[in-house]
Amino acid sequence: MTLAARHQAFQDLHQSGCFVIPNPWDRGSAKMMTALGAKALATSSAAHAFTLGRPDLGGISRDEALAHAQDLIAATPLPVSGDFENGFGDSPEDVAETVRLAAEVGLSGISVEDTQMIPGNAPYAFDLAVERIKAGVAAARALNRPFVFCARADGVMHGTYDLTEGIRRLRGFEAGGADLLYIPVPPGKAELAEILASVSKPVNALAAGPLKAMTVAELATMGVRRISTGSQIARLTHAAIRESVTAMLNDGSFAPLMGTAIGDDIDALLLKGSAK
Repeated sequence: MTLAARHQAFQDLHQSGCFVIPNPWDRGSAKMMTALGAKALATSSAAHAFTLGRPDLGGISRDEALAHAQDLIAATPLPVSGDFENGFGDSPEDVAETVRLAAEVGLSGISVEDTQMIPGNAPYAFDLAVERIKAGVAAARALNRPFVFCARADGVMHGTYDLTEGIRRLRGFEAGGADLLYIPVPPGKAELAEILASVSKPVNALAAGPLKAMTVAELATMGVRRISTGSQIARLTHAAIRESVTAMLNDGSFAPLMGTAIGDDIDALLLKGSAK
Protein backbone atom coordinates (compact mmCIF):
# COMPACT_ATOMS: atom_id res chain seq x y z
CA MET A 1 0.00 0.00 0.00
CA THR A 2 1.42 3.39 -0.97
CA LEU A 3 1.82 6.08 1.67
CA ALA A 4 -0.97 8.08 0.00
CA ALA A 5 -3.28 5.08 0.21
CA ARG A 6 -2.35 4.55 3.86
CA HIS A 7 -3.17 8.17 4.69
CA GLN A 8 -6.56 7.91 2.99
CA ALA A 9 -7.31 4.59 4.68
CA PHE A 10 -6.48 6.09 8.06
CA GLN A 11 -8.78 9.04 7.52
CA ASP A 12 -11.54 6.69 6.34
CA LEU A 13 -11.27 4.61 9.52
CA HIS A 14 -12.28 7.69 11.51
CA GLN A 15 -15.42 8.41 9.51
CA SER A 16 -17.68 5.68 10.91
CA GLY A 17 -17.73 2.59 13.11
CA CYS A 18 -15.11 1.75 15.73
CA PHE A 19 -11.64 0.27 15.40
CA VAL A 20 -8.76 -0.75 17.67
CA ILE A 21 -5.37 0.86 17.04
CA PRO A 22 -2.64 -1.12 18.87
CA ASN A 23 0.60 0.60 19.87
CA PRO A 24 3.83 -1.22 18.94
CA TRP A 25 7.25 -0.21 20.22
CA ASP A 26 9.61 -1.75 17.62
CA ARG A 27 9.62 -3.35 14.18
CA GLY A 28 8.89 -6.81 15.52
CA SER A 29 5.84 -5.81 17.55
CA ALA A 30 4.58 -3.72 14.61
CA LYS A 31 4.87 -6.67 12.25
CA MET A 32 3.14 -9.03 14.67
CA MET A 33 0.24 -6.62 15.21
CA THR A 34 -0.07 -6.21 11.44
CA ALA A 35 -0.13 -9.98 10.91
CA LEU A 36 -2.76 -10.40 13.63
CA GLY A 37 -5.18 -8.13 11.77
CA ALA A 38 -4.67 -4.54 12.95
CA LYS A 39 -6.00 -1.90 10.55
CA ALA A 40 -3.66 0.84 11.74
CA LEU A 41 -0.92 1.33 14.32
CA ALA A 42 0.25 4.14 16.57
CA THR A 43 3.49 4.77 18.36
CA SER A 44 3.52 5.00 22.16
CA SER A 45 5.83 7.57 23.72
CA ALA A 46 5.96 5.55 26.94
CA ALA A 47 6.62 2.21 25.25
CA HIS A 48 9.31 3.81 23.08
CA ALA A 49 10.94 5.38 26.14
CA PHE A 50 10.94 2.01 27.90
CA THR A 51 12.92 0.47 25.02
CA LEU A 52 15.57 3.14 25.59
CA GLY A 53 15.65 2.52 29.34
CA ARG A 54 13.97 5.84 30.09
CA PRO A 55 10.82 6.83 32.00
CA ASP A 56 7.58 8.00 30.40
CA LEU A 57 6.76 11.70 29.85
CA GLY A 58 9.57 13.70 28.35
CA GLY A 59 11.76 10.64 28.00
CA ILE A 60 12.35 11.03 24.25
CA SER A 61 13.21 13.91 21.94
CA ARG A 62 11.35 14.95 18.81
CA ASP A 63 14.15 13.66 16.58
CA GLU A 64 14.06 10.30 18.36
CA ALA A 65 10.27 10.11 18.07
CA LEU A 66 10.39 10.92 14.35
CA ALA A 67 13.12 8.34 13.67
CA HIS A 68 11.18 5.74 15.67
CA ALA A 69 8.00 6.48 13.73
CA GLN A 70 9.85 6.23 10.44
CA ASP A 71 11.20 2.85 11.51
CA LEU A 72 7.68 1.54 12.20
CA ILE A 73 6.34 2.96 8.92
CA ALA A 74 9.05 1.04 7.06
CA ALA A 75 8.19 -2.17 8.93
CA THR A 76 4.48 -2.35 8.08
CA PRO A 77 2.09 -1.63 5.21
CA LEU A 78 -0.41 -0.10 7.63
CA PRO A 79 -1.06 3.57 8.38
CA VAL A 80 0.87 4.76 11.43
CA SER A 81 0.00 7.64 13.77
CA GLY A 82 2.44 9.30 16.17
CA ASP A 83 2.00 9.71 19.92
CA PHE A 84 3.90 12.99 20.14
CA GLU A 85 3.35 14.05 23.76
CA ASN A 86 3.01 17.86 23.93
CA GLY A 87 4.16 18.32 20.34
CA PHE A 88 7.76 18.64 21.61
CA GLY A 89 7.49 22.30 22.47
CA ASP A 90 5.38 24.79 24.37
CA SER A 91 4.44 27.25 21.65
CA PRO A 92 1.83 26.92 18.89
CA GLU A 93 4.68 27.25 16.40
CA ASP A 94 6.39 24.22 17.94
CA VAL A 95 3.26 22.13 17.46
CA ALA A 96 2.89 23.28 13.85
CA GLU A 97 6.51 22.38 13.10
CA THR A 98 6.02 18.95 14.66
CA VAL A 99 3.03 18.34 12.39
CA ARG A 100 5.09 19.28 9.33
CA LEU A 101 7.96 17.01 10.37
CA ALA A 102 5.58 14.15 11.18
CA ALA A 103 4.09 14.41 7.72
CA GLU A 104 7.54 14.41 6.13
CA VAL A 105 8.45 11.04 7.66
CA GLY A 106 5.16 9.52 6.46
CA LEU A 107 2.88 9.52 9.48
CA SER A 108 -0.85 9.51 8.81
CA GLY A 109 -1.65 11.57 11.90
CA ILE A 110 -0.48 12.52 15.39
CA SER A 111 -1.85 13.17 18.86
CA VAL A 112 -0.85 16.20 20.91
CA GLU A 113 -1.39 16.65 24.65
CA ASP A 114 -2.18 19.78 26.67
CA THR A 115 0.40 18.78 29.31
CA GLN A 116 3.74 20.43 29.91
CA MET A 117 6.74 18.10 30.04
CA ILE A 118 7.76 19.22 33.53
CA PRO A 119 7.49 17.61 36.99
CA GLY A 120 3.86 17.57 38.05
CA ASN A 121 2.58 17.53 34.44
CA ALA A 122 0.98 20.96 34.72
CA PRO A 123 -1.50 21.70 31.92
CA TYR A 124 -1.13 24.64 29.60
CA ALA A 125 -3.49 27.53 30.31
CA PHE A 126 -6.78 27.05 28.47
CA ASP A 127 -6.28 29.74 25.83
CA LEU A 128 -2.74 28.61 25.04
CA ALA A 129 -3.86 24.98 24.89
CA VAL A 130 -6.48 25.87 22.29
CA GLU A 131 -4.07 28.03 20.28
CA ARG A 132 -1.60 25.14 20.18
CA ILE A 133 -4.27 22.87 18.72
CA LYS A 134 -5.35 25.50 16.19
CA ALA A 135 -1.75 25.86 15.01
CA GLY A 136 -1.36 22.09 14.65
CA VAL A 137 -4.62 21.83 12.74
CA ALA A 138 -3.63 24.67 10.40
CA ALA A 139 -0.33 22.93 9.65
CA ALA A 140 -2.17 19.66 9.03
CA ARG A 141 -4.61 21.30 6.62
CA ALA A 142 -1.73 22.94 4.75
CA LEU A 143 -0.41 19.48 3.87
CA ASN A 144 -3.24 19.06 1.35
CA ARG A 145 -3.52 15.37 2.11
CA PRO A 146 -5.29 13.31 4.80
CA PHE A 147 -3.73 13.77 8.23
CA VAL A 148 -5.69 12.96 11.40
CA PHE A 149 -4.94 15.44 14.18
CA CYS A 150 -5.93 14.14 17.63
CA ALA A 151 -6.18 16.65 20.49
CA ARG A 152 -5.74 15.30 24.02
CA ALA A 153 -6.87 16.70 27.36
CA ASP A 154 -4.57 14.89 29.80
CA GLY A 155 -5.27 16.79 33.02
CA VAL A 156 -8.00 14.35 34.09
CA MET A 157 -5.51 11.49 33.96
CA HIS A 158 -2.84 13.50 35.81
CA GLY A 159 -5.26 14.92 38.37
CA THR A 160 -4.43 18.53 37.47
CA TYR A 161 -8.02 19.41 36.49
CA ASP A 162 -11.44 17.77 36.69
CA LEU A 163 -13.70 16.24 34.05
CA THR A 164 -15.66 19.48 33.62
CA GLU A 165 -12.47 21.29 32.66
CA GLY A 166 -11.41 18.38 30.46
CA ILE A 167 -14.66 18.58 28.53
CA ARG A 168 -14.34 22.38 28.25
CA ARG A 169 -10.94 21.82 26.67
CA LEU A 170 -12.23 19.16 24.28
CA ARG A 171 -14.91 21.58 23.13
CA GLY A 172 -12.25 24.22 22.57
CA PHE A 173 -10.14 21.74 20.63
CA GLU A 174 -13.18 20.72 18.58
CA ALA A 175 -13.89 24.36 17.73
CA GLY A 176 -10.20 24.69 16.82
CA GLY A 177 -10.59 22.03 14.15
CA ALA A 178 -9.18 18.86 15.74
CA ASP A 179 -10.24 15.68 13.90
CA LEU A 180 -10.28 13.44 16.98
CA LEU A 181 -10.77 14.19 20.68
CA TYR A 182 -9.28 12.29 23.58
CA ILE A 183 -9.38 12.32 27.40
CA PRO A 184 -7.20 9.39 28.56
CA VAL A 185 -8.38 7.34 31.54
CA PRO A 186 -11.67 8.93 32.59
CA PRO A 187 -12.87 7.67 36.01
CA GLY A 188 -15.31 5.20 34.46
CA LYS A 189 -18.00 4.37 31.94
CA ALA A 190 -20.38 7.11 33.09
CA GLU A 191 -17.70 9.76 32.63
CA LEU A 192 -16.85 8.40 29.19
CA ALA A 193 -20.53 8.66 28.28
CA GLU A 194 -20.49 12.29 29.43
CA ILE A 195 -17.47 12.98 27.23
CA LEU A 196 -19.15 11.39 24.20
CA ALA A 197 -22.32 13.41 24.73
CA SER A 198 -20.40 16.66 25.02
CA VAL A 199 -18.75 16.76 21.59
CA SER A 200 -19.68 15.91 18.01
CA LYS A 201 -16.24 14.99 16.63
CA PRO A 202 -14.96 11.39 16.86
CA VAL A 203 -13.64 10.33 20.27
CA ASN A 204 -10.67 8.10 21.11
CA ALA A 205 -10.79 5.90 24.22
CA LEU A 206 -7.79 4.30 25.90
CA ALA A 207 -7.98 0.66 26.95
CA ALA A 208 -6.56 1.43 30.39
CA GLY A 209 -7.81 1.94 33.91
CA PRO A 210 -11.51 1.10 34.36
CA LEU A 211 -12.09 0.92 30.59
CA LYS A 212 -9.96 -2.25 30.39
CA ALA A 213 -12.95 -4.11 31.83
CA MET A 214 -15.07 -3.12 28.81
CA THR A 215 -15.19 -4.85 25.41
CA VAL A 216 -14.74 -3.37 21.96
CA ALA A 217 -18.43 -3.98 21.30
CA GLU A 218 -19.44 -2.10 24.46
CA LEU A 219 -17.25 0.88 23.65
CA ALA A 220 -18.48 0.91 20.05
CA THR A 221 -22.10 0.86 21.20
CA MET A 222 -21.40 3.89 23.37
CA GLY A 223 -20.12 5.76 20.32
CA VAL A 224 -16.34 5.51 20.66
CA ARG A 225 -14.72 5.76 17.24
CA ARG A 226 -11.16 4.65 18.02
CA ILE A 227 -9.71 2.53 20.84
CA SER A 228 -5.98 2.82 21.52
CA THR A 229 -3.87 0.70 23.84
CA GLY A 230 -1.15 3.24 24.66
CA SER A 231 1.66 1.55 26.55
CA GLN A 232 -0.58 -1.22 27.92
CA ILE A 233 0.75 -4.02 25.67
CA ALA A 234 4.34 -2.94 26.34
CA ARG A 235 3.57 -2.87 30.08
CA LEU A 236 2.18 -6.40 29.82
CA THR A 237 5.47 -7.45 28.23
CA HIS A 238 7.41 -5.74 31.01
CA ALA A 239 5.24 -7.48 33.60
CA ALA A 240 6.25 -10.81 32.02
CA ILE A 241 9.92 -9.82 32.33
CA ARG A 242 9.49 -8.84 35.97
CA GLU A 243 7.54 -11.94 36.94
CA SER A 244 9.63 -14.50 35.07
CA VAL A 245 13.02 -13.15 36.16
CA THR A 246 11.82 -12.72 39.75
CA ALA A 247 10.69 -16.35 39.76
CA MET A 248 14.05 -17.50 38.40
CA LEU A 249 16.26 -15.47 40.70
CA ASN A 250 14.21 -15.52 43.91
CA ASP A 251 12.41 -18.86 43.72
CA GLY A 252 14.62 -20.87 41.37
CA SER A 253 11.56 -21.51 39.19
CA PHE A 254 11.24 -21.36 35.42
CA ALA A 255 7.48 -22.00 35.56
CA PRO A 256 6.56 -18.61 33.99
CA LEU A 257 8.41 -19.67 30.83
CA MET A 258 5.84 -22.42 30.25
CA GLY A 259 3.63 -19.83 28.53
CA THR A 260 6.11 -18.75 25.87
CA ALA A 261 5.13 -18.58 22.21
CA ILE A 262 6.60 -21.12 19.79
CA GLY A 263 9.45 -19.67 17.77
CA ASP A 264 8.05 -20.89 14.46
CA ASP A 265 4.76 -19.13 15.21
CA ILE A 266 6.55 -15.85 15.86
CA ASP A 267 8.60 -16.27 12.68
CA ALA A 268 5.42 -16.84 10.67
CA LEU A 269 3.76 -13.73 12.09
CA LEU A 270 6.82 -11.60 11.41
CA LEU A 271 6.91 -12.77 7.79
CA LYS A 272 3.19 -12.22 7.34
CA GLY A 273 3.37 -8.77 8.91
CA SER A 274 6.13 -7.73 6.53
CA ALA A 275 3.97 -8.24 3.43
CA LYS A 276 3.52 -4.96 1.52
